[in-house]
Amino acid sequence: MALLITDDCTNCDACPTECPNDAITMGDEIFVIDAFKCTECVGAEEEPQCMLVCPADCILPNPEFAETPEELQAKYENLHG
Repeated sequence: MALLITDDCTNCDACPTECPNDAITMGDEIFVIDAFKCTECVGAEEEPQCMLVCPADCILPNPEFAETPEELQAKYENLHG
């Protein structure tokens, strides 16, 4: 499943550069994750890199985008052709 950033985001700017899919951008007030680009780092890393660097621990699974590891891998391959 894709990830999301909660309102607890402090805009520290640590996560965007860690995303292998460029799925994290600045929203109106906080950073946001594009669920159509987020693969939870499947295909690139062992675990979500944004979650590792987030000092506010405000990145969680997005319940609206339940995906299997196989679906996340296919999404990654689609993004990186």
